[in-house]
Amino acid sequence: MSASPPALKAQSSAHGQIQSGLTDLYHRLLPNREGELADYIPELAKVPADQFGIAVATADGEVITAGDADAPFTIQSVSKALTLAMLLDLVGREATYQAVGVQPSGDPFNAITLDPRSNRPFNPMVNAGAIAVAGRLRETLGRTAFGQSLAKLSEAAGRELRVDENVFESERETGHRNRAIGHLLRAAEVFTVPVDEVLDVYFRQCSILVSATDLAVMGATLANIGRNPKTQREVFGLETVRETLSVMFTCGMYDGAGDWACRVGLPAKSGVGGGIMAVVNRQLGIGVFSPRLDAEGNSVRGKLCCVGLADELGLHAFEFTNPGSSFLRAIGGRG
Repeated sequence: MSASPPALKAQSSAHGQIQSGLTDLYHRLLPNREGELADYIPELAKVPADQFGIAVATADGEVITAGDADAPFTIQSVSKALTLAMLLDLVGREATYQAVGVQPSGDPFNAITLDPRSNRPFNPMVNAGAIAVAGRLRETLGRTAFGQSLAKLSEAAGRELRVDENVFESERETGHRNRAIGHLLRAAEVFTVPVDEVLDVYFRQCSILVSATDLAVMGATLANIGRNPKTQREVFGLETVRETLSVMFTCGMYDGAGDWACRVGLPAKSGVGGGIMAVVNRQLGIGVFSPRLDAEGNSVRGKLCCVGLADELGLHAFEFTNPGSSFLRAIGGRG
């Protein structure tokens, strides 16, 4: 039998290293019981608290997992990154940023506030910004807005997703802060359609069921400059991906985004369902699920897992072994 080509050996070695790293992290972090469930949404308080799953999807479509990687949970705020990308593709950069800014706020994710300079939400990764995005999607797409959003997220995951109706009803019945945010946005003329119709889109998008594996594939779709690596379907445009990853990097982890940028150094988005989606540009999508949250609303195990992966695999955007732009190296080599 002939020996494997060097490229295949290298690929196999890299995937083996990732699998070993995931398995080690899973067993190391499994005993951690820190954090609390998001009990302000009654249905989320019923989730088994000790579930823990990790998945990594490569840009060539391979998925590597550990633990409860296929356990279903609601996507919650991780959806904000994907609906932002959807709006950018639909209406363009200028029209999108007429509705929402891109500045970190430093405020809690559910703050009832707007940027005093623009009278718009600070960024699309907090509730006010995501509701603004939902409002513009509802204005642009009419009554098909949520159906098209669900279809877009399904394309990014590479499979048909569905809504957890119990979580949706729970959010609709108890989402008074979000309703207040919706009326604030309507008063500021961020959108012109009825608030209840916008919140229906928003609550439903947050109630979509996914797994850590789905988040990894979604992340890999962004890493693969908008093309789902499993289905090879073009999901998002190139400029949209750049914009979305930029906002994820600066704003994606709520008011813990600065600490995340320094410690992990990857574009990411978290959700109070316990999910985190992180992206290694042109290389990997990472999905983690563990429902116990810290005070900022981020998964405790999920954050520790991403720190471990960044350290183990050298994933930080400013890792000293990262040689930087190949274009600049090419220019430097011409002299």
